[in-house]
Amino acid sequence: MATGAAEPALTVDELAARAGVTVRTIRFYSTRGLLPPPVIGPRRVGHYGQDHLSRLALIEELQHLGMTLAAIERYLERLPPDLSAHDLAVHRALVASWAPDSTEDATRAELERRAGRALSEEDIDRLAAMGVLVRAEGRDGFRLDPGLLRLGVELLDVPIAQETILAARTILLEHTREAAHELTRLFRDEVWTPYRNEGSDPGHVAAMKSLSAPMRPLVVQALVTAFQRSLKEELRAAFRTR
Repeated sequence: MATGAAEPALTVDELAARAGVTVRTIRFYSTRGLLPPPVIGPRRVGHYGQDHLSRLALIEELQHLGMTLAAIERYLERLPPDLSAHDLAVHRALVASWAPDSTEDATRAELERRAGRALSEEDIDRLAAMGVLVRAEGRDGFRLDPGLLRLGVELLDVPIAQETILAARTILLEHTREAAHELTRLFRDEVWTPYRNEGSDPGHVAAMKSLSAPMRPLVVQALVTAFQRSLKEELRAAFRTR
């Protein structure tokens, strides 16, 4: 792995501060093979980049799901070795989508530290339009979605108007809500209602309700995969050279 010229050249201390972990944790993850080795620069100082930050964020999200380090190690081994920092950020956002809902409160200084850059008011507005954060009422702070923060920060430099981001988010929310409604109706009518009508005991009913937990990541993965394929086809058709 090489750290590109445009990426931050972070020391291990700077990486730990950005990721919100200790230097000891980073070194431990490195010995377990959870993190790629740093790029060795002048004076034999190791430098870390955005891909290390993204992988640390993914490890954190997997831990929130209750995975052990051994399980995380096996999980990361199955990922393609050439995933970029952007790919890892997308992957983390997907993992976070079926983790328990969680938001974090942050001051402006904390937000900028985690973002790794100074944020203008326009940047804050763009992140809010993406659903990454909301301004906290009554104080100088924010409530942010840590699973989306790094991906949102990467998109700040993409030349897309805020109005376009808002319109895209509205389209996605409307259609994903419709898909969620139809999938829930299907599960209710074809699985839950027939099972309930059989007069099952409370234990079986509880077991049936618990099916929604393992189904959720499968449904999310299916939706993402179907959307990626559909988007690729639509873009190919829209911009086909005539």
